[in-house]
Amino acid sequence: MSVAKDRRNARRCALQAMFEMDLGGDNPGGAGESLAGAFRDDAQSSESDSCLAQGVELARAAWSERDVSDAAIAQLSTEWPIHRQPAVDRNVIRIAVYEITHELAPPVAVIDAAVELAREFGGEHSPAFVNAVLDRWWKDRGGKR
Repeated sequence: MSVAKDRRNARRCALQAMFEMDLGGDNPGGAGESLAGAFRDDAQSSESDSCLAQGVELARAAWSERDVSDAAIAQLSTEWPIHRQPAVDRNVIRIAVYEITHELAPPVAVIDAAVELAREFGGEHSPAFVNAVLDRWWKDRGGKR
């Protein structure tokens, strides 16, 4: 499996774990365990286990810093406070903010990947919303696209 595909799958796992944590009440360990069971049912391979482990690790890290990303995002989406944003959108943004602030991948690639996740898992307006918020946040930090 390619590095890009591994990263994409890890982000998908992270989003699913974050979604579960968000709706289930702040239990990162429980989300990882139930997610692991679901993925093992789908595929029995060391590659999928590796992507799952990376995804759960990313989710736990992004979840632990969600207050930082939520505060930054709240300033940019005053019409849509965090609690009113769809769970998929806010968690895609949380993951992307974490990846960018910790320099896990190039910001443009992270934003593009976040938009793709929003397209795959979110609603009709999710890709545009995620792109607008992340693009503005990145530019406000001095980044160029």
